[in-house]
Amino acid sequence: MLIRKERLLVVPAVDVLDDEAVRLAQGDFERVTTRAADPADLAERLVEAGAELVHLVDLSAARAGRIRPQLVRRVASAAAPAPVQAAGGIRSPADATALLDAGASRVVVGTAAFEREDALDELVAELRDRLVVAIDVRNGKVAVDGWVRTTALTVDEAVDRCVAAGVRRLLCTAIERDGTLAGPAVDLLGHVCARSGLPVLAAGGMRSLDDLAAVERAGCEGAIVGRALLEGLLPLSVLAGARRQRWTPGGHATASDLQA
Repeated sequence: MLIRKERLLVVPAVDVLDDEAVRLAQGDFERVTTRAADPADLAERLVEAGAELVHLVDLSAARAGRIRPQLVRRVASAAAPAPVQAAGGIRSPADATALLDAGASRVVVGTAAFEREDALDELVAELRDRLVVAIDVRNGKVAVDGWVRTTALTVDEAVDRCVAAGVRRLLCTAIERDGTLAGPAVDLLGHVCARSGLPVLAAGGMRSLDDLAAVERAGCEGAIVGRALLEGLLPLSVLAGARRQRWTPGGHATASDLQA
């Protein structure tokens, strides 16, 4: 189990569409903003730069609703000894267990968590602290099925369900900001932290050291960062906890090192 530290944990995202590491704008499969290295190679380079946890999202699995344990196995092996949290396509406790068996240290579940009233109870009973529930928000409502479908479930309703079921960690994404470099939805994140009282990972729009500081002030335990790392807006040194240091190019890994 990954223990929370006194500083914000910066978690690099490895998003995979088909067999390629990419970044999408607002979760739109037709809007690829960045292409990177092979997913396993990218994960290895991120860990070499100091990543303590890798956030792996199988976009193809999320869209199709079918997990790919072989992808998780390959990326987890490349990222070792850093743990991997895997997301995408998980529709049942059995799917989640299959990804854990493939090498993930914990799994992120969104769609399956909210498909019926007792779904969260089953997931918590099966996975306990290896479960992270994703609250993916579009216009104040929870989106599922790879963000393709927006439900009638409000953020507060989703948070309350998670708390009642005994969920131990949340991941909150503002879909409108994801992959846009528009900055995080600090108010939303602060609200989810305060209402849930749980450790919350923030995602969507991270672009600068100021953004990371704002997310930390909002109460989040960590921030998931993708495009800003791949495009060099954030130095890779943030992965090793150097977010407050004034960065100069000399002596630091850079975005180009992720493309090698």
